[in-house]
Amino acid sequence: MPVDVVGLGACNIDFLQKVPRFVKPDDEVEIKNLQLSVGGSASNFAVGLSRLNINSGILARIGNDYFGELAIKEFKKEGVNTERLLKTSLKTGKVFIAIEPNGERSMYTFIGANKKFKLKKEDIEYIKSSKILHITQMYKEVVEKASKNANILSFNPGPILSSFGINKLEKIIEKTDILFLNKKEMEILTGMNISNGVSSLLDIGAKIIIVTCREQGAVVYTKKDRIYAPSKKVKVVDTTGAGDSFAAGFISAFFRNKSLKESLNYANLVASYCVGKCGALNTPNYTELDL
Repeated sequence: MPVDVVGLGACNIDFLQKVPRFVKPDDEVEIKNLQLSVGGSASNFAVGLSRLNINSGILARIGNDYFGELAIKEFKKEGVNTERLLKTSLKTGKVFIAIEPNGERSMYTFIGANKKFKLKKEDIEYIKSSKILHITQMYKEVVEKASKNANILSFNPGPILSSFGINKLEKIIEKTDILFLNKKEMEILTGMNISNGVSSLLDIGAKIIIVTCREQGAVVYTKKDRIYAPSKKVKVVDTTGAGDSFAAGFISAFFRNKSLKESLNYANLVASYCVGKCGALNTPNYTELDL
């Protein structure tokens, strides 16, 4: 079944632990609260879009195990299409996340079934039938192949893919319609400050670049425009999944033909709801938003 927006990337189970502080070597702290949730950037994004009333699907790999079944059950409950959420011989990926009282986090990742990700013919047809493909947290060779088949490509490389550098990701960047980066990822990807990095990425072919700067807000750059929107002032409980909620907010507004300014404001609003709760799947339902 064709969907409007496909999220391609990792699907994990998150083990969220609230701690008084991060541990040091030979140290120990008590976990104040333990929570289990479906996670991974593609999962967070696809669920977020569905909650924002956009027909979304996930393209990812899980294990043939209890946690894989848990993920499928959660996606179906959220209204996310799971046609290309395939089971593999490896165990479902897991991420163990420690969260300090100020919302800062540290993460330990077991890649698991995500390591088995190779695009099949049916995956490519799924991408071609969608209107927007959003890629995040995935192997470079998979991203290169998938990007060739996207009608509109949204790309959030994250720190790992960004570490390949601007030259090695040039073929992907030149096909990218919407590029999501935070300030740190811009430096990792380009080796430049934001201004020079944006200029280089636009010259390569990226059409819209969005740079997030946490509490300082976010900026959209195109060849013609620079549009700034401040972040919403809220008490930060947990930053897990905030970037994915932001991307879901922006894409949902962009898909509805809102202006770049409106889309950026909407993304900030959606992300502000996410950071106010513990866990990654905290994009609000569109009926909750104060518009």
